[in-house]
Amino acid sequence: MRIHQLTCNIGAELSGVNLADAIHDDGLFLELRSLLVRHKVLFLRDQNFSRAEHVAFAERFGALEDHPVAGSDPEHPGLVRIYKQPDQPVDRYENAWHTDATWREAPPFGCVLRCIECPPVGGDTLWANMALAYEMLPKHIKEQIADLRARHSIEASFGAAMAMDKRLALKAQYPDAEHPVVRTHPESGEKVLFVNAFTTHFSNYHTPDRVRFGQDANPGAADLLRYLVSQAYIPEYQVRWRWQPYSVAIWDNRSTQHYAVMDYPPCHRKMERAGIIGDKPY
Repeated sequence: MRIHQLTCNIGAELSGVNLADAIHDDGLFLELRSLLVRHKVLFLRDQNFSRAEHVAFAERFGALEDHPVAGSDPEHPGLVRIYKQPDQPVDRYENAWHTDATWREAPPFGCVLRCIECPPVGGDTLWANMALAYEMLPKHIKEQIADLRARHSIEASFGAAMAMDKRLALKAQYPDAEHPVVRTHPESGEKVLFVNAFTTHFSNYHTPDRVRFGQDANPGAADLLRYLVSQAYIPEYQVRWRWQPYSVAIWDNRSTQHYAVMDYPPCHRKMERAGIIGDKPY
């Protein structure tokens, strides 16, 4: 296996390896897991394995989750088909910087995403290193957010375009989750900035230390959250991947955000993703 680092801060492309071999090769799998924690996103080309092998490889990291909106392949539970067709209306829920499913009490550990079909140009995906984003924050901001917690909502994101009854039913099934604004990575020990497009507000901002009068609470919290979410936009923290058929990206959802670039209408792209159940952030 050859390892080619793609940027100074995030991402490595692997060659000379078949991910399907890691289903049964413990040594190879452990090396891949170690590289994932280190580089945060791993990329591979020419991974022509079956859907069953896709699921089996992802399950080596842990049990797979189902998505309440996107659903799973009926023959391969846990494998989400993200298919964009030219005759479909353009939906843009992917093209925002986000960490997958932080509206869950236990967001995903990570994902294994494979391209089946893609446009000849366009449709790239970007990832950002949110451990570095935290590390580079000014000291006074780190002090300000050290004890902050925030709410993450599926209702305000996936549910926003639904009819009210369906939106409220979705919220009842998945109430807003509350997570620390700064989480600790359970394997690397890194501090990670953990707010994104699913984050709606801070839960414990309105305290005497931060708010003189009630009028301070809303603009002060909103401006701070907007600033923190914008850290993913900094190019020095990012890597960009151009898809080809049977390319794969594996990312650590605990320490990254990603953005699917929607620059290829009429839409024509088929992706298949296996999301691995994670643990509760602390």
